[in-house]
Amino acid sequence: MKLAQNYLNSAEFEFRRYKGYGDRTFEQLQEAHFFWTPNEFDNSIAIIIKHLSGNMRSRWINFLSEDGEKPWRNRENEFERPPKSKKALLDLWEGGWSCLFNALDVLQPSNLDKTISIRNQELTLPEAINRQLAHYASHVGQIVYIGKTIKGTEWISPTIPKGGSSEFNETLMGQNS
Repeated sequence: MKLAQNYLNSAEFEFRRYKGYGDRTFEQLQEAHFFWTPNEFDNSIAIIIKHLSGNMRSRWINFLSEDGEKPWRNRENEFERPPKSKKALLDLWEGGWSCLFNALDVLQPSNLDKTISIRNQELTLPEAINRQLAHYASHVGQIVYIGKTIKGTEWISPTIPKGGSSEFNETLMGQNS
């Protein structure tokens, strides 16, 4: 049981870490930056937010009792016409993460034995959580990279900045002594 609770705590910690990377990126961006793309074939931050929000709502609402691909979800629409304001995009972002964290809040170690489905594929609960964690991390990485590209030399890394490993490690070592 202890291992199961540790897994749930670790998964939530990692989801919150990646949300934080996105949050710290958004703080640096102006509204127009959310709609920038390097070319016509790539997604903007706005599109990625819309997609993540749709995925999170579909996967995490009633996730223990319903398939994770809800009939009301229109995935293709997530890649078109995002909201036009930073506020509306951040509302979508927060709403998606709220669905996820509300779902994680009700989980108990005993739930890890459950099987759920996503697109009619049966997955253990840890498999489903890991799948979503990897998916969200990849998209948050895209968001961070786009933000870094836009900001250039004004970029403030949401993680350990390039050239800052020694200072980070010294700080961490000081906290652990």
